[in-house]
Amino acid sequence: MPTRQRQRIAPTDDWEQRQLLTAFPEQRTYELIRPIVLFGQSSAERARQTATPQRTLSRQAAQFEATGMAGLFAPPPSQTRPRRAPEIQETILTLSAEYGAFRPNELAAICQVRFGHRPSHRTIRQVLATEVLPVVARRFPPCHAIPDAADRRLAVIRLHSEGWNKQSIAGYLQTSRETVLATLRRWIAEGVAGLDDKPRGPHLGSRKVDLQTMRTVRELDRRTPRVPSERGEFRVHAALKRLGIALSPRTCGRILAVNRRLYGLGKQVSVERDPNLTGSSTG
Repeated sequence: MPTRQRQRIAPTDDWEQRQLLTAFPEQRTYELIRPIVLFGQSSAERARQTATPQRTLSRQAAQFEATGMAGLFAPPPSQTRPRRAPEIQETILTLSAEYGAFRPNELAAICQVRFGHRPSHRTIRQVLATEVLPVVARRFPPCHAIPDAADRRLAVIRLHSEGWNKQSIAGYLQTSRETVLATLRRWIAEGVAGLDDKPRGPHLGSRKVDLQTMRTVRELDRRTPRVPSERGEFRVHAALKRLGIALSPRTCGRILAVNRRLYGLGKQVSVERDPNLTGSSTG
């Protein structure tokens, strides 16, 4: 079989001339990295000679040394563009059907939390444009329709654990972002205990009036004379201040009223005097 007569060309080290002689991308890549893998030339020096990024040369040389001639060929299209996972596509459609205000970046964040893969915005838009949304039921009703406060907070926490952000949770549950943020902070600080309602009013540890203070006021009220002018909220306030207890006179007055109502302290017994007994007795 006769062979084709090739044109004889003088060898050259000029990269611009050499790359014009290559017929295939794989041949060009090999000629590009050949001085590196054969003669130990540095990738930095070869990058200056060929005007090619140094990182590209290092990567191609390392790939050739690891896989041989196969490293010169590009991977097949099925490997460069992985097919869209059916479960990710189903999740995007289900979430959009349940809450239509989702933005692509919010859907991508939820997919990343659930599957460890974050689809691109282009992929999400393509799924929503080419597929039909399924009919799904709400998993959680709006907050105003959940009677138990613990169940309301649990719904917020469940959605947040799935990757929903504060804005989407607030919109879906029809509540404010401040409420969502407060619920998440309570969950982080208190765990399961943060689901239940807290009793209204200040904590017992922050109250100035405790049982010991009320007992002290009762003792002061008991020891004071039974003359109304010698007893009262201002005198108790001054006595407590000397003991290192800071209470306002008004608070002292309320404590006195409570003690007198409970223990009958300080009640003035009105005695009607008989006019016949006020004068001197006659025998």
